[in-house]
Amino acid sequence: MRLAGWFRATQLMVMLAVMSVLGCRSAAPPSGSAMATPGTPSASVATSTQAAPTSPTAVIPSRKTATVDTLFGEQVPDPYRWLEDGDSVEVKTWTEQQNELTRKTLVAFPDREKLEHRLWQLHELGTLGAPVSRQSAKRRRSRLYFYTRRDGKLNQPILYVRDGVRAPDRPLIDVNEAAPDGTVALDWWFPSEDGSLMAYGTSQDGTEESVLHIRDVKSGRDLPDTIDRTRACSVAWPPDGKGFYYTRYPAVGSVPAGEESYHRSVYLHKLGDDPAHDEKVFGEGRDKSDWPSVALSPGGRWLMIEVGQGWSKSELLLLDTKAKGAARGQGVTLTAGKEALFDLVAVKDDVFYVRTNDGAPLFQIRVGSFKKPELDSWTTVVPESQDALEQAVVVSNHLAAAYLKDAASSVRLFSLEGQPRGEVALPGMGTVTVLSGERTGDEVFCSYSSFLSPTNVIRHSFRSVDPRAQDLSWRRLVSPLDAERFQVEQVRATSKDGTAVPVFLVHRKDLPRDGHNPALLYGYGGFNVNITPTFKPSLVPFLERGGVYALAVLRGGGEYGEAWHRAGMLEQKQHVFDDFIAAAEKLIADKVTSPTRLAVEGRSNGGLLMGAVLTQRPDLFRAVVCGVPLLDMVRYHRFRIAQLWIPEYGSPDDAKAFAWLYAYSPYHHVKDNTAYPGVLFLTALSDTRVDPMHARKMTARLQAATRGGQPVLLRVETKAGHGQGKPLGKVIEQLTDEWTFLFQQLQMTF
Repeated sequence: MRLAGWFRATQLMVMLAVMSVLGCRSAAPPSGSAMATPGTPSASVATSTQAAPTSPTAVIPSRKTATVDTLFGEQVPDPYRWLEDGDSVEVKTWTEQQNELTRKTLVAFPDREKLEHRLWQLHELGTLGAPVSRQSAKRRRSRLYFYTRRDGKLNQPILYVRDGVRAPDRPLIDVNEAAPDGTVALDWWFPSEDGSLMAYGTSQDGTEESVLHIRDVKSGRDLPDTIDRTRACSVAWPPDGKGFYYTRYPAVGSVPAGEESYHRSVYLHKLGDDPAHDEKVFGEGRDKSDWPSVALSPGGRWLMIEVGQGWSKSELLLLDTKAKGAARGQGVTLTAGKEALFDLVAVKDDVFYVRTNDGAPLFQIRVGSFKKPELDSWTTVVPESQDALEQAVVVSNHLAAAYLKDAASSVRLFSLEGQPRGEVALPGMGTVTVLSGERTGDEVFCSYSSFLSPTNVIRHSFRSVDPRAQDLSWRRLVSPLDAERFQVEQVRATSKDGTAVPVFLVHRKDLPRDGHNPALLYGYGGFNVNITPTFKPSLVPFLERGGVYALAVLRGGGEYGEAWHRAGMLEQKQHVFDDFIAAAEKLIADKVTSPTRLAVEGRSNGGLLMGAVLTQRPDLFRAVVCGVPLLDMVRYHRFRIAQLWIPEYGSPDDAKAFAWLYAYSPYHHVKDNTAYPGVLFLTALSDTRVDPMHARKMTARLQAATRGGQPVLLRVETKAGHGQGKPLGKVIEQLTDEWTFLFQQLQMTF
């Protein structure tokens, strides 16, 4: 529920980030293309193990200015500040020219059409979400199941409902009907307690600026109620279903200009009322960057509000919904003064369960009572273990918890008192992206995937006397990859300060260790986001042709708990870059690849990582894919929602933080007359998280500085945002460009 949960949810930031860039949505494939046959890949067909000859590369001349800021005594040049204004005619013309240069460079790849067709084929396997269940008010023994699924050539997933675990699916919300080009996305959804109503949010063009709707589940029709400004909304339904608590952003003009993406508050909406008159129950007088989410006790008496305050701290508050007047919005802060995370797991009967790292860096689960809710009255039911506790759910008289051991998932079962009750058997080393269950239910669902197998939704029933018994029949996607021909291994790189950095490797079993293999190294390292083994359809052509995919588990993530996260944030951010560089050096030292065959990729915070390693070690890489990046860390906080990230990066307005930010800010560390690798920058005009100005300014600076003969390209998407909700048609277009660029740079053919 905390702020980091939003980033997790919209990958599902960043497995949001990883999944969207490598593809997972669908529309009609191009016709007239030869189609590769699944499972019968050719051998590696890289044409050369040497770098292509360097030669002058076309660039778009970019106007330079003499703009220099004096910040804390430091002279900070900014010659391309004019590229910050995305609305100016000059910038639009420049952007069109950059897009045209990128297009001309990439269409020259002779195998581009075949590659595009194969990517379409792979993404037709679809996507699959874990179900959320509700006990039907009409039939006490029947349960309703809601889940999303995208099949074949659809642009966007459909939300289905199933009346009983073995019943057929019925489409409930299909946003594909709203826009033929797939640019309307289903952002989030919350069923009422009896499953009769569904609150859901939609947005256009990847903006994530949701509008809330209410659908009657039985009739399939929407109620008249609509509420805008509900980005990444949190909804809690009282038992009677006559209204709901929800989060909303302020209207334009009600807060200072530029702060409309802050001041998130909690409101109460009663069905049929004008939302303009909804009661604000929480948020008045709070810090503008606070991120509240809501949950209700089973009877509806207690409203629990979890307030994210960055990625290392959150507060948990309790409001009495029966209170009147001023007392109604005051509440009790249960975790006051604590520099820790408190994630609400569930509310059940008269108690609530919380996952927290307060006194337990790898997290534990504690339980509190509404009768005596203060923190010092909580008891520990699942103590900290040697592995990181990532998420948990309460189901009837059971508790299921997902752990990470060396960045791979396991799911352990407990009684509500914390007694071990076995594990859910997972197919192998992979990731449980979502763990779902309902407090009155008797089953838990695990959305599992691995590097070599797509999503498998595992259903574990607690009705069996054998706690290991499970029912795998909910639904799974069929893999397009012959997994028997590949292997996954994990190695350790040694970072600059001696820290061991895990690196996953995925490759064919017959991989030669001769230093000539094309390789792609991915990293993120930030915001407590866990980067773990998941299936990415667009990797298949690369792997089939002898490519090695490497995933580095960097500090800044949460794979090893809060200490691992804190070791890669604020003044420690350089550790993330050192870790990634160490991973690259490990691949080279072990002769997995060489600098002339190594490409790297990251997006969002991972795009910052790409900018940093690109400027710090340009000799290590042949190609860089840098998606929706932050690159000017001196001015990042002035754009979009970036002030939310100050707890993670620090504020450039603070002298101490400015020093460490300026020390690695990629835009400010590009050196003239340097042989930089080939770079493809990716950004989007509707990105409401990271402003496209970062990619524009860095493209201009790098094009002017590089002398390596490799292309520096910029791809600016229209009618798309940070990645969430992107239609398959646009996903495939971008993936085709990315993999065309990588195949060109790594001297591979398709």
